[in-house]
Amino acid sequence: MGDDWNSADGILRFPSGVLVRGRGLRHLLPSEPTPSFAVYLLGKQPPPTEWEARWLRWPDFRLPKDRQQARDALREALTRAGDERVEVACWGGRGRTGTALACMAVLDGVPPDQAVAFVRQHYHPRAVETPWQRRFVLRFQDA
Repeated sequence: MGDDWNSADGILRFPSGVLVRGRGLRHLLPSEPTPSFAVYLLGKQPPPTEWEARWLRWPDFRLPKDRQQARDALREALTRAGDERVEVACWGGRGRTGTALACMAVLDGVPPDQAVAFVRQHYHPRAVETPWQRRFVLRFQDA
């Protein structure tokens, strides 16, 4: 995406060069730039947004309720990030968001056993909070 997204907080650059913003919804939305597409990882449906968004039912500290739906949404987000501003967010912006970003890193070519470390280095040092979230990333391509 353009320079306006590159300069925003919480942006993760994947090896392919694609940019995605990770965010905790408990924090105020940065005034600019706004996303054009988002994937929200929450236990309950988020409020409507001015941009297109998908909701994945994903309880805090857990895994997505529908893993195929999660794969489809994260694949769509990564594809759309090639020419759109894409945001992935949960309430805190670390566990579920970090897990989703690590799965997207796997889709982008990062080996599954390196994806969590990649996200912790380039997004947040405490991303991906639980052992089962780490296992989900490791097995993301297999399921």
